[in-house]
Amino acid sequence: MHTDTSTEFSLDRLPNITLAPGALSRVGTVAAALTSAGAHVLLVADPGLRAAGTIAIAEHSLRHAGLTVSVFDQLQSDPKVRTVDTAADVIRSTDATVVVALGGGSALDVGKAAAAIAPAKESAAHYALCAHPFPTTPLKTICVPSTSGTGAEITRTAVFSNADGRKLWFWGAELKPTQVLLDPTITFGLPAPLTAATGIDALVHAIEASTNANANAANTVYCREAIRLVTRHLQTAVQQPNDLTARAGLQLAATLAGIGIDNCGTAIAHTIGHALASLRPIHHGRAVGLGLLATLRWNVADDDGAFAAVADAMGVASSVELPAAFERLLRGVGIKVALAGEGYDLITAEMLAERMTQPENIFGIKSNRRPVQEGDLLTFAKTMLTQA
Repeated sequence: MHTDTSTEFSLDRLPNITLAPGALSRVGTVAAALTSAGAHVLLVADPGLRAAGTIAIAEHSLRHAGLTVSVFDQLQSDPKVRTVDTAADVIRSTDATVVVALGGGSALDVGKAAAAIAPAKESAAHYALCAHPFPTTPLKTICVPSTSGTGAEITRTAVFSNADGRKLWFWGAELKPTQVLLDPTITFGLPAPLTAATGIDALVHAIEASTNANANAANTVYCREAIRLVTRHLQTAVQQPNDLTARAGLQLAATLAGIGIDNCGTAIAHTIGHALASLRPIHHGRAVGLGLLATLRWNVADDDGAFAAVADAMGVASSVELPAAFERLLRGVGIKVALAGEGYDLITAEMLAERMTQPENIFGIKSNRRPVQEGDLLTFAKTMLTQA
């Protein structure tokens, strides 16, 4: 049964959001307003930003505001539960009162989660899959994204891998940041492949949040604007990395799409992407982009108007044309569709379909607007592994 989007909706609160070139240099002033003079701040930062001087800008701003700073940069892509535990230990040992998370989705998720669990002694694993509620007194958190894709700067969600490589989701109001600073100038150095993959991630977020079974009219306003912005700016940002208008458009798109998934979640493309990543590492944006490509025609075949609205936001005439338009954009920004020859050849369709049904991945099956039958998963898996 589809939700009646004309009469029912619920939107969660938003953090304070600032978008401005150079906003990172204001982080000290923002942090100082959240704590006492001389307080300790933990700066959780992607180490890849150090060479460009981005971490130094944040440190200088924080120290100039009279704050004491520790930097935690023991981060890697696809962060682990133990990384969150280590960051939380630093918070406890320094009596930090504010966390600044600077980087892509991995840094933002680690910063948010460490701030949420630090008031208690349990490991982050204790809170996976909503097994237990977070402590009710999280630290104040400021998120400064250096990519434009995950929307982690705005959501109540974080994703980490356990020791077995399975992606575990974490959810709770305590994960939502206090402040968001969007500084498009710090995304100028993002390589074209990452610009493309993260932009596609934002687009898939917005499409799924506005077309799944949870979609509502109010949330869809954010999603459709995000779709329009990605469609308008992604190729320019890939080809002209210092284009401020394109970079600012993508930063806003990612945050709006993040609002979209924070309120209404995702759908089957994210189930497929998470399942594949648990079998072999793959960039999240590429994984969900390929997942959407593998399922979009099937979803559009049952369209009740939601996908037609996505098509309109992308500038195409009808939902029938939407799969081709999405594929053109995907390929046009350089996303490689074929998985063959990259180490995924030992993964069978049966293995991928089975992994989709695991508790940590089933969310997108449940929320997909068109009901997903057992046989559909095997079809999706075969398409995902063989599309070229």
